[in-house]
Amino acid sequence: YEAPPAAPLWLPGDGPRSRAATQAEGAALEARLVASRWRIAGEVRDAYWSLQLAQLDRELAQQRLTGAQQLAGDVTRRVRAGDLARSDQHQADGAVAAAGGAVAVAQVAVARAAQRWTALTGSAPPAMEAQPESAPSASPAVDAGHPALGELIAKSEVARQVRSLADVQRRANPELVVGATRERGSFDERYGQTLTLGVRIPLGRSSTHRPKVAMAAADQVVGEVQLALEQDRVRAEARAAAGRVDAAREVLAAAERRAELAVESRGFFDKSFRLGETDLPTRLRAEFEAVEAERESARSRIELAAAISQLRQALGLLPE
Repeated sequence: YEAPPAAPLWLPGDGPRSRAATQAEGAALEARLVASRWRIAGEVRDAYWSLQLAQLDRELAQQRLTGAQQLAGDVTRRVRAGDLARSDQHQADGAVAAAGGAVAVAQVAVARAAQRWTALTGSAPPAMEAQPESAPSASPAVDAGHPALGELIAKSEVARQVRSLADVQRRANPELVVGATRERGSFDERYGQTLTLGVRIPLGRSSTHRPKVAMAAADQVVGEVQLALEQDRVRAEARAAAGRVDAAREVLAAAERRAELAVESRGFFDKSFRLGETDLPTRLRAEFEAVEAERESARSRIELAAAISQLRQALGLLPE
């Protein structure tokens, strides 16, 4: 019976470089996990603000329906009193029907957004609260801590360490051989024990050395190129997101001013309509304009909060 187990021995510089390569792979795995969380956070942010906008549209559509119903009730009373024509009743009823259709469309949009949220997070849809994240500094910058960049930096480091390891692995590792032999010449003899200790040293270069070095060098070059391209892309995306935030602030200011004027005008026309100084089409136009202005103002607030959230995502920041 013979049992010759063998154990490989480190080449000069093989041990430290192998440990460095292993540590780099562990760091790369952690960087991939961080980048995965960041990408999922982007999907959650998008789903959250889409749901907030859908819920807002439904609430505003319901408010529009309520206002149209109240106006239609007022028109009905005045038609019965002979102050308005039956055609005015038809116009008021048409406005109620249009508002009811808008409510139905908004409910469908909320259902779709809620389904997407639940499928993504596994939790019930949040209520309409629209709590914005804090805005970053006035001049945001992207650094190496960005998850997308950190992932590529770690990947490049792995390629560098693997190439460094491949440089010293020019031949197969020597092996320490410990052999144990147990034998006897015939059945009536006692077994003899033999212990063999030796070192097996391979001669010549390993056939896999050059392909390993070439592959590691190619991976390192690809990683560096990918990192440079990703840096440009991330910085451009951050600048674009910052521009969207500035534009959203301007849109919000204009929408709030429009809503303020439209609500005041609606009050004027409502009063003159009750006094018989304004016809129904003008009153309906004023109502529609006020509702649309309030809707745009409310949507602009949510869109500003969503733009700030997108800016934080572009800068590599997780949700607060």
